[in-house]
Amino acid sequence: MRLRTLILVVAVVCSLAFVILNWGVIAAPATVSLGFTTVQAAPGVILLGMLIVLSVLYAGLVSRLQKTLLIESRAHAKELEAQRILADNAEASRFTELRNYLDAALRQNGERDVLMQTALLERLDAQQAAFRVALEETGNGTAAQIGELEDRLERAGYRAIPEGVR
Repeated sequence: MRLRTLILVVAVVCSLAFVILNWGVIAAPATVSLGFTTVQAAPGVILLGMLIVLSVLYAGLVSRLQKTLLIESRAHAKELEAQRILADNAEASRFTELRNYLDAALRQNGERDVLMQTALLERLDAQQAAFRVALEETGNGTAAQIGELEDRLERAGYRAIPEGVR
């Protein structure tokens, strides 16, 4: 039991005890003015009846307010649940979209890497072929120069390579 409920129960019990202990005084008849007439009645009983009626009205008002708040709370909970589901679906959609984007980007990078590797290998093959041609030309040029020097030496009367070496 909550503290407020406990305090309310204690107050009601104390009030009932007070009414029971003082019933003789509360129920004593007296002349009571109602504004337009006077009657012989017990003012304590009239005040007690008004207090009971007001308490019942107050309890009805509180229960109605609590019922209204409970209904609104349930409606808000349903609306929040619907919004949470929408947010979860939107987030899942964004994750799917991001995954698709990353897959496409990775696939595109892979294709670009393959193209670059192919281009690089073709370029290396072309460089290697050019290097071989240059090396062969350099070798041919060097052989031609050596041959020309041998011819000059032979014309000058020198034998470039001794007889036993060849």
